Amino acid sequence: MRLDGKVALVTGAARGIGEGIARKFASEGARVAIADVDGAAARKTAAFLGNSSIGVAMDVTDETAVKSGVAEVVGELGAPDILVANAGIQIVHPIEEFPFAEWKRLLSIHLDGAFLATQACLPHMYKKRSGSIIYMGSVLSKDSAVLKCAYTTAKHGLIGLAQVVSREGAAHGVRANVICPSFVRTALVDKQIPEQAEALGITEDEVVSRIMLGHTVDRQFTTVEEVAEIALLFAGFPSLALTGQSLLVAHGAYME
Repeated sequence: MRLDGKVALVTGAARGIGEGIARKFASEGARVAIADVDGAAARKTAAFLGNSSIGVAMDVTDETAVKSGVAEVVGELGAPDILVANAGIQIVHPIEEFPFAEWKRLLSIHLDGAFLATQACLPHMYKKRSGSIIYMGSVLSKDSAVLKCAYTTAKHGLIGLAQVVSREGAAHGVRANVICPSFVRTALVDKQIPEQAEALGITEDEVVSRIMLGHTVDRQFTTVEEVAEIALLFAGFPSLALTGQSLLVAHGAYME
């Protein structure tokens, strides 16, 4: 098992992509801390995983909550070897109608959350002289989309954060990379379909066929399992040869 003996902290992991990554890591031998703003759901997911996994209530926008959550992980499982900063939301509006409070909320969860989790985990990784930090980006880390100015901005920002962590962390054996999936059929994406249909004046079927899958090579959604496989690659890679990178998992929806 590629992650045998490793401790992994995954934020936003009570459901969706985060849960899928946590499952993959546990199946590969890791002891996983399921961190989520919904503490009860986090503990339920952890109980299902087994393998000494724990659930931790964590609001990633709250510095105190993040620090205490990481301290709980260290006390229960040991210092983290892997951090997956996955917590995120989606809010869609045209720019001229985007409420500033919602802009700030989205950026806080995606960017502040990734920064605070990184800041809390790095000292422990530095002491161990090793670590892998994985940020959940998006195809919109490389591209852009109408109605998604806040999300696009946040996902671009994660690439910059990963590159700085890669440069600063290299002397301590710490790597940082970004996974950039296209649309993954989760509850977060399902919520967007009627919202975008209304905002764009098209049918829900057209949102799926044109907006979500129109640029893929095979008209397929990216799956949670596909994203989890890339997370495993980044988590288990043995050297600094793979750091500061952003990898598209997008069925060809965007090509570099």
